[in-house]
Amino acid sequence: MATTAFVQLSGGIVEAMGQKLDAAKPLTEGLVLRTGDGFLYAFLEDPDQVSLDTIRRVLESSEGAPAHLVVLTPGHLPLAIQSEIQQRAGTLVEGARFEELARQLGLESMLGREPRPPGAARPRLLPSAQLLDAVMNRARTWLEWGVPALALRFYRQAVELKPGFLPAKIGVGRSLLGLGLTEEADRIFGEVLTVRPNDLDAWLGRAAVLGARSRPKEEIEVYRALLAEDDARLEVRAHLVAALVELGDWAAARVEVEAMLANTPEDPQLRFLHSVTLLRTGERENSERERNESRRLGLTPERETALCLHLGLPPPVPPGTGAAGAASRAPKASRPRAKPPRKTPVASRRRSRPRPATPAARAPRRRVPGRKRK
Repeated sequence: MATTAFVQLSGGIVEAMGQKLDAAKPLTEGLVLRTGDGFLYAFLEDPDQVSLDTIRRVLESSEGAPAHLVVLTPGHLPLAIQSEIQQRAGTLVEGARFEELARQLGLESMLGREPRPPGAARPRLLPSAQLLDAVMNRARTWLEWGVPALALRFYRQAVELKPGFLPAKIGVGRSLLGLGLTEEADRIFGEVLTVRPNDLDAWLGRAAVLGARSRPKEEIEVYRALLAEDDARLEVRAHLVAALVELGDWAAARVEVEAMLANTPEDPQLRFLHSVTLLRTGERENSERERNESRRLGLTPERETALCLHLGLPPPVPPGTGAAGAASRAPKASRPRAKPPRKTPVASRRRSRPRPATPAARAPRRRVPGRKRK
């Protein structure tokens, strides 16, 4: 069974997030908590004791009702179990992120950590406003980290603290969209637009809902309508580029990327994206030059690899691993071997004069490109 300290920590996290519990069920590996908004939080103490059967038993504890699974553990789960959680549309918070969540909620002492020094409070803010500000910062952090399940919890907490606070409602919509709950997300964005018809973030959210519903042409129409009202909206153009790329309209995407580069020519990611649009529209040489320029401006190999994966491109080839590098890595059997010199008997070597070197022997040893000297 899970330790008493871990059970207390799990309950403290859920309570600090403002969750309303519907049910709790202890497991050998930890604790499962079902909340009023249809989420299933599984706190697993020791990843070494967790198996695929554990995840199945967690889901069975939902009693057949649909629930979004959130698995939280202070350690790291095996890859097979991580894949199982992802296949079930679940969210995983492990290791350092689990610790960060506890720290954000002021529960670091339960982890045996020293409390953080209090941050500088914004002047002239009432305690209630300071609390709202802290909750919104947590929500934004988790959404940026790609954990919409926790972002949703904090945005909803912000709405409870200040009903009608539109930035929090838009955050709720974005988090729902990140979880694939398009109907609920569209309803939230519609509520915001009812109060504020020209809210740009709400319109961007509604357009993203169209894209999530596999209606990219309608999504693009929304972005173009917003740009027709104000051509200087760079965030709208960025969403438009993403939608055009998703649709495979590289010619139109190139036009929009070049319009963005006119304002930010030093952006390495934009330069890289421009190189991709050039490649897709048949300008290979210009594409290569632009890609090198993006690297010169600071595009890291890790970020370039991530962008390639996102765009469905092959990963970048490291320097020295082109054709020459491939030749240096070829199996030794495929390379021509020089014949070993014939051994001369010791006696004859002592009596005979050294023979002049042949041209092949005088020639310097050629180095295979890409091969390191030993």
